[in-house]
Amino acid sequence: MTKENLNFAPVMRQIITNSISASIAVKEQILTSDVLLDAIEAAAAAFITAFRAGGKVLFCGNGGSAADAQHLAAELSGRFYLNRPALFAEALHVNTSYLTAVGNDYGFDVVYARMIEAAGKPGDVLVAISTSGNSPNILQAIEQARKSGMTVIGMTGEQGGKMRNACDVLINVPSPDTPRIQEAHILVGHIVCQITEAVLFGGD
Repeated sequence: MTKENLNFAPVMRQIITNSISASIAVKEQILTSDVLLDAIEAAAAAFITAFRAGGKVLFCGNGGSAADAQHLAAELSGRFYLNRPALFAEALHVNTSYLTAVGNDYGFDVVYARMIEAAGKPGDVLVAISTSGNSPNILQAIEQARKSGMTVIGMTGEQGGKMRNACDVLINVPSPDTPRIQEAHILVGHIVCQITEAVLFGGD
């Protein structure tokens, strides 16, 4: 390590340890919250019910939450732990031609709602991810999903924003800090995927 880097070493170590400690603290709060544990179980039950009926799970989010949406959809449509049949799961932003066309022609606020209007069916599930709970295009996606007879699972931050009263299942991570919220969203999403796979295909 160079002399210049050594000058920054205490600051770097502090950021590292503070970030890890904060992430652990958020996860410990989830672990001790019956409300959140019940919500995670309810989300998994919704996935299982939809897939057993031949339905699908759609995901939407913006920025880092879009990356989380795509990540979790891939765990289901590809595989998590088990070699098993594919499950119908998709993140709604992956067709960039559609996204940019609708954003240009109708506005970015409706890019997810319009795809849900086309693809969402009664019994399907929408996982709406927004750390603030107030993203306009996510709120419109939720509104359209409810019109389409879908179950809506919201993944948000501590306050829940406008999504708090709009979702069938709300998983509001107990933190106001976006990075900590997003880290917990992936943990929760992985748990739901693992439960879904285990129940449907006999894993542990």
